[in-house]
Amino acid sequence: MAEKLRVAVLLSGRGTNMLALSEYKRRDPERNYEIVLVASNVPTARGLVLAKRFGVKTWSMSHEGMAREAFDAALDAALLDHKVELIALAGYMRLLSRDFVDKWEGRILNVHPSLLPLHKGLDTHRRAILAGDEHGGCSVHLVTADLDSGPVLAQAKVKILPRDDPDSLAARVLEAEHALYPLALDEYCRALRDGEEGSDDD
Repeated sequence: MAEKLRVAVLLSGRGTNMLALSEYKRRDPERNYEIVLVASNVPTARGLVLAKRFGVKTWSMSHEGMAREAFDAALDAALLDHKVELIALAGYMRLLSRDFVDKWEGRILNVHPSLLPLHKGLDTHRRAILAGDEHGGCSVHLVTADLDSGPVLAQAKVKILPRDDPDSLAARVLEAEHALYPLALDEYCRALRDGEEGSDDD
């Protein structure tokens, strides 16, 4: 099989999507990516503990008191040090600087808990319910400098039930994220790798 793309997962909390991305290897050993680093702006993040249990290298630094550009420069250095080729945001609760996004253009994926372009930003489940939407859901998209506005790669719909509140809807959307994100990341890595191999033949 062709060489797997080297992926870093960025997180700030529990790391449930990182766990889903990691466990995908057991379901599909022939996947097109390998997680080589889990990084966080929260040194106490639970996701870092999980990553270490998987034997994945970790990096963390608190962003408190740091300018966004300075923190992102340190993060970028860590990514380069681990020869990362693609970034998967998985509950990373910090906006990336424009310079960082521009440098990694086309190489940052995110999973967002709404059916983009609906409900960009935070509090998506409450907003979907108040809007009377028939479905909530999640979107995997490329990250651009404009918040939650990059090209959508994949989506999963979740029916909003009459008795749903933001918490109950969020729980079901999170399950959809865990199923969708590994598949979307794997497919994007395959297309990216195959495209690069094709360009080498030109």
